[in-house]
Amino acid sequence: MKRAIVIGATSGIGRGLAERLASAGYTVGLVGRRENLLDEIAAGNPAAFRRAAADLTRTAEAVAALERLAAELGGMDLCIVCAGTGELNPALAYALEEPAIRTNVAGWTASVDWACGFFERQGAGHLVCVTSVGGLRGSGAAPAYSASKAYQINYAEGLRQRFARLRIPVRVTDVRPGLTATAMARGEGLFWVMPVERVVEQILRAIRRRKAVAVVTRRWRLVAWILRRLPDRIYLNMR
Repeated sequence: MKRAIVIGATSGIGRGLAERLASAGYTVGLVGRRENLLDEIAAGNPAAFRRAAADLTRTAEAVAALERLAAELGGMDLCIVCAGTGELNPALAYALEEPAIRTNVAGWTASVDWACGFFERQGAGHLVCVTSVGGLRGSGAAPAYSASKAYQINYAEGLRQRFARLRIPVRVTDVRPGLTATAMARGEGLFWVMPVERVVEQILRAIRRRKAVAVVTRRWRLVAWILRRLPDRIYLNMR
């Protein structure tokens, strides 16, 4: 039996991944803040889903909920962490930045560390971190979001190095989506906004191939390549 936990499963990419994994024969543990949505998803395939309501910003409670869910599943082979938030904040209002910091940094780290500890004790596993192309450069429009995604990208790389040194077969995949048609896609003049279904399909392909890093979708690989190489004198004046 294949067992997965999806953290951030109530909507968007997380929900799509959870439902596709269940269709592929996984028993899936759903984790999210909105209990009514967890119940809605589980009702679609009761035999395939288990669920735990958890707010990642309440780190100790969230980790305890994850531990209980993994026990209910009888173990965990795959953990996908795609919970996150962010707001456009060109005025630098800290009240808008704090939720991104608490969720994308503190809560995310507690969840990822728990998954790594679980896999290390188990002796194997696959951790998938859904980060963002937005983490490749800073954003004047959404500073905390882009900075927190850069943190996640570097943390995932550190975890890959850690497990390589320990010689433990724990795979860490960093998936970096571009703009996706979810509630997170905000602002005017957005381009190349990808359907959730296409993003989910390409993430699943990266998981199957056990890739270290995957930018999705394909066209966003070009954007990522350009962003990494664009000189500051050009990037800093872009709107």
